[in-house]
This record gives sequence, C-alpha cells and structure tokens, in this order.
Amino acid sequence: MNNPFVIRETTYEVTTNKIPLIFKKEIHKVADVHNIQINLYDLEGSILKSSKAALPQDTVETCISAEVLNKLLNTVNHRVVVERKEAGANFQSSYSYITDQNFKPLAIINLPYLENDDFLAKELYEFFERLGYTYVFMLFIAVVLAYFLSKYITKTLKTISDKINQTRLEKRNQKIDIGTTTEEISTLVDSYNSMIDELEESAVKLATSEREQAWREMAKQVAHEIKNPLTPMRLTVQSFQRKFNPEDPDIHTKLSEYSKTLIQQIDTMSSIASAFSNFAKMPAQQKEEINMVEVVDLALDIFSEDDITFNCDKETIIAKFDRTQLIRVVTNLVKNAFQAIPKDKTAEVIVDLVENKDTIIISVSDNGTGITEENIIKIFEPKFTTKSSGMGLGLPMIKKIIETYNGTLTFTTKEQIGTTFLVTFPKE
Repeated sequence: MNNPFVIRETTYEVTTNKIPLIFKKEIHKVADVHNIQINLYDLEGSILKSSKAALPQDTVETCISAEVLNKLLNTVNHRVVVERKEAGANFQSSYSYITDQNFKPLAIINLPYLENDDFLAKELYEFFERLGYTYVFMLFIAVVLAYFLSKYITKTLKTISDKINQTRLEKRNQKIDIGTTTEEISTLVDSYNSMIDELEESAVKLATSEREQAWREMAKQVAHEIKNPLTPMRLTVQSFQRKFNPEDPDIHTKLSEYSKTLIQQIDTMSSIASAFSNFAKMPAQQKEEINMVEVVDLALDIFSEDDITFNCDKETIIAKFDRTQLIRVVTNLVKNAFQAIPKDKTAEVIVDLVENKDTIIISVSDNGTGITEENIIKIFEPKFTTKSSGMGLGLPMIKKIIETYNGTLTFTTKEQIGTTFLVTFPKE
C-alpha cells in the first residue's frame, strides 16, 4: 500500500508513531467493506493497530517474525505471503509496507485470511449457473424468433405454392401480391408474375390457333360431306342427259326416279347444313323450372317402349333447365345407344334418373359393342364418328349444352358388353 490516499489527506504528522491515529477510522471501514481483518505493525514488527476490537493472542500476531521482516525488506516488491495450516484449513497472511509521499516505509500492513476453496467453488458455480441461464434464455429467444421467422417465410412460400398449384392454361390466373418480403422471395414472386403474363399471352395465341385450326377442320368436313351427295346428283343428271328421249313411253317414270334421287341427295345436303349450323350456334338458354321426370319420359316416347327401360324412384324432380335442350340431350344419347347395338342382338337401353342433394344424374346404358380403347380419347371430338352415316357432331354438341349448365358428361365402357353415359348437372 504505497502512498495511500489516507496519508496524503491526513492532518497528523506522517510518522510511524502516528499511524494508529491516521488509520483510526479508515481501518475499520475498509475491513467492514471487504470483510477482512487488517493489522498494522511498526517497522520493527510490533503491533500498532488492528481492525479487531480486541487483540486476543490466538487471532492477532503481536509481533512479526524476523524471517518475515527480512523477506519483506529484501524482496523487490516488498511483499511477503506466509502460508500455514491449522486444523485442516489453509491460512495465508500477506505483509507489505505503507509508505509516505516520498515512498519511505512508515509501517507494515498485514492481511490475514482463510484460503477457502468452497467459497471460490461456490462463486464459480454461481457464475456458471448465471451463464447457463443466460444461454438458455438466449436459446429460447432464438427459438422463438426462428419460429416466427419460419412461419413468416413458409406462409409466403405457401401462398406462392397455392398460386402455382392453381395455375391453369385454360383460365385467367391471378398474380401474387404479398407486400413487403425478403429480396429472394420478392424475386421469386416477380418471376411467377412474369410467367403468368407470358402464360396468358401463350394461352391467347394457342386459343386463336386452335380456333382457326378447328374452323379449318370444320370447313374440310363440311366440304367433304357436301361432296358426298353431289357425286350421285351429278351422275344422275348426266345419265338423264344421255338417256333422255321425249318419245320414250316410260319418260315420266324415269323422270320421277331421277327427281326422287335428286331430292333425296338435296335433303341429305340440307341435313348436313342444319347439323353444322346447330353445332356452331347453340340456341339461347331458356332456363325454367321443369319436372325432369316428365320431360325425360316425353323424350323417350319417340322410341320403341319395348327396348327402353326408364327408372326413377320419384314422380317429380324439379330443376332449372331448358326443356328443348334437355330433350335434345336425352334423345341424342338414346339414339347413339341404339346405334351402338348390333342388329343381330336384342337391344336393351336403360335410362336412370337420380336426384341427389345438389345434383341430378341422368344415365343412359346400352348393351352394344362398347368403345374401343383407341376411340375413347376421340369420342367428344367434333366430326369424329364410327358410323357409316352422320357427321360426328352429336356428342360434342350435347357436351357443349351440358357444360353451359356447369354440368359434366362422362362415360364408362367395356368392349362387347356396353357403354354408360352419365350426365351430371346442378339442380339450380
């Protein structure tokens, strides 16, 4: 304790004899603060003052040994620590000089203390305990932050994923707008939105191309179907020109036959034109509440009752539908069913009408030859037909009618066993 503050501020004469007066109060204050014992000795090793109120022989050394005084005097830093064991405990006692402002030794200060490892171990344990609590708390905060951050990120990614899953070429797709987000997510969103713009442009071009291609195919089919009756008409006229003889007694009979042939072919051309016209332009919907049982039964009246079985467990099923178009749908499906049955087989056509909670189902089943696997994917294509007559517009036309009512037309088939067509549409 070189040149302590107490010595610089004291009003007493700074001598060894005045040390007890100079440290009269301060020695107790320091001892109480640090919870230690402080002893002051003169340079000869005799006790001057102690922070203990009394000076019992067993707690305070009244005189410093000559060995300690010699070590204290001869060491470079003038400090000596003496260790001793007593009753199984380790004691240490530190000795050093108190100097004046000129660094002249005035007295010797002694700090005896018990070397207690339990205290250090306790302090170390408490330190690590507090450190552990701090790490646990920081880990908890990190987990919470990671949770909310991951929720935020995955929520954004979930939005993007849902939008991508909903993307369809045949409909208008919505762009993603998720507000403020990370740069990486923002880049992903911008890429998706850009893709949507390109997809819409491609869809428009594709739709235009498909529409033009469909009309080109339709024009080819119309030309082909019209040429079919034109050929026999031309041959008939040419034959009439070659064989015409006003003096022929059978001239009127032959003229009647030629006229009948021409009228038949003209009627064929007229039916072709009507079929294509009906397919190209559907009549406007007249949505009205009708009794489905009554209308379906009416549509079946034109067919032979012996060949058709109509099943419905209710007398009245009310739905909003166009009466004329419903008759057209049922008639076309039943006609196709009969045409699919070979002539050498007894025809069996079953029509079922079922009402569910929100939908109505009409099924038409036959015992015909079924649909081959190669024709299944073509069955709803315009101008596709497996019959020797007709333009192949029936099924595409009624499918178009059903879809305008948000309904569906599906089928199941087995070769040489039969086919069932299912018409499903909402009640309202």
